[in-house]
Amino acid sequence: MSECGSGKATDLVGKRWTEAMSAPTLKRTGARGLRVIAPGDVVTMDYRPDRLNIETNAEGRVVRLKCG
Repeated sequence: MSECGSGKATDLVGKRWTEAMSAPTLKRTGARGLRVIAPGDVVTMDYRPDRLNIETNAEGRVVRLKCG
């Protein structure tokens, strides 16, 4: 299992992301932080294994979850 618990949140793929989902997602996965990355967002390249990255498409739907 990943350190950020990404596998515990795969049911989010395809759903529209809202800020209200942040706290429950952190609690469920055990991640120490999360960031939402939309198309065109500039993000730092630092790798944090305990951070959950939530990638969304242009419509705001979750397309990928990964640690980092």
